Amino acid sequence: MGARRETSRPKAPAPKPEAAEGSDEIARARACYGRRAWAEAHRWFSAADARTPLPPEDLEPYAIAADLAGRTDDFLLIMERLYQRLVENAEETRAARAACWLGIRLSALREPGRASGWLARAQRLADRSDCVERGYLLLPVVHRGLSTGQLEAACVAAVEAIEIGDRFRDADLGAFARCLHGRALIRKGEVDRGMALLDEAMLAVTNGEVGPVLTGLIYCSAIAVCQQVYAVDRSREWTAALAGWCDAQPELVPFSGICLVHRAELMQLHGAWPEAIDEARRATRCVQGRTDPQTTADSLYQQAEVHRLRGDFVEAERDYRAAGELGREAQPGVALLRLAQGRAVDAASAIRRVLGATRDLLQRARMLPAAVDILLAAGDLEEARRACGELGQIAGDFGTEVLGAMAGHALGAVEIADGHPGAAIEPLHRALAVWQQVGAPYIAARVRVLLAGACRALGDGDTARLELELAREVFERLGAAPDLAALEAAGGRGKSPAPGGLSARELEVLLLVASGKTNKVIAKQLFISEKTIDRHVSNIFTKVNVASRSAATAYAYDHGLVKSRG
Repeated sequence: MGARRETSRPKAPAPKPEAAEGSDEIARARACYGRRAWAEAHRWFSAADARTPLPPEDLEPYAIAADLAGRTDDFLLIMERLYQRLVENAEETRAARAACWLGIRLSALREPGRASGWLARAQRLADRSDCVERGYLLLPVVHRGLSTGQLEAACVAAVEAIEIGDRFRDADLGAFARCLHGRALIRKGEVDRGMALLDEAMLAVTNGEVGPVLTGLIYCSAIAVCQQVYAVDRSREWTAALAGWCDAQPELVPFSGICLVHRAELMQLHGAWPEAIDEARRATRCVQGRTDPQTTADSLYQQAEVHRLRGDFVEAERDYRAAGELGREAQPGVALLRLAQGRAVDAASAIRRVLGATRDLLQRARMLPAAVDILLAAGDLEEARRACGELGQIAGDFGTEVLGAMAGHALGAVEIADGHPGAAIEPLHRALAVWQQVGAPYIAARVRVLLAGACRALGDGDTARLELELAREVFERLGAAPDLAALEAAGGRGKSPAPGGLSARELEVLLLVASGKTNKVIAKQLFISEKTIDRHVSNIFTKVNVASRSAATAYAYDHGLVKSRG
């Protein structure tokens, strides 16, 4: 968004001689802009503009200062004025750039009609000459391909934009197009190639080669895709860099909020839950109003996630709802909340609905671990295994360690539920090693609980008790009330939740068998398939070493699971 042809970085015009004395408003505005005091620059530009309408050379930094100070409506009005002045001056390529940025900004504000109109104007003007603006007009094409899943088209447009940026030596266009191309490649499963492009784009950003608007956009775009593929090391590195960049500009508004959301997500992962809540709340305050509704929604969702993990269900419900009202899909959080509330049937319905509507593989990968937990709790082992298999396939396609750990975690849970604890040990140990290396204590503790169950079923009581003790310590330190309650319900420090190592669902089925109900009736009562009930009954017979329903009934009475016949 700059006047110079070799780069799109906005730069204030050279100050007049009297600027050193700070005597006139425009000189002060330019000086503030130069040191990135955006709100102050906006005020001085406004004062100068009120005295004498600004020329295009000052309207552009005026507009950018407004945008970076969170004055979105001012930005749009000033950019429209800039466009008109440039058209009047017959500066068509610069007018095309102003129209292009209006279209891009309006698209982000969810005003597709106006956005399309401005982009069409920009295209008409840019098509009249060989100019760098034609490369900028490819950026919405790349975004459209990313949002609709047309990844090959996105790659083609990004490569063309890179070529134009390099040919015109436009650092902003070259860096942002490389970032978007990297995102598209990663979404296609070409993670190494995509990451190499992201690294190149981020090098330009961290070296200060890119202007402030594109710097913020590249940071956010790169961090977002790293989080999608769970490239935790890069997410941590670049989030720290973004935080430093934002902190150096106290008056910066648009990117400060999303930076805080990214920090909150990492804090949650690393077990700093109170700090995660604080950062997410700061993000909500940063972007109140029209500036960035998506960031507001993401910050609310992040707050809800920590509330749910701590057992603050009323607060979690409130924040998930608020995020949903702003257009964010509040899953899998709401489904996991329903599960924690004991509403497994509702949780299963919600996760099935969202999976049915989600096609993007990385978005599905974010839902599938929750789906496995929920479907197992709902007693649908077959569907849980299918979800586990899909997660494993995605992890193999994308090849990142954390996705592999997620798949191993899910596989261990499924194998234990299916009565194969021996098959669960190896994938759970692999998952535990990755989560410990990443520094994710809560998820590691949940893996330990599963390991304890597998070890107990295999007769290794000492290891089971140790794993549960280690998990309990983490849950207590984090304040993970629902997980602590689940440990208590399962027998506290290593006791089996029921004789024979029966799971909670198997115990429920055994009690219904003991009451004389058929598998068909039990399936209807529990809202799961009769085939799943057949499998549960078979697992019960194996675990308690009986061969018939009457023997299983006698086992239930003998172990005090139901009241005596007398």
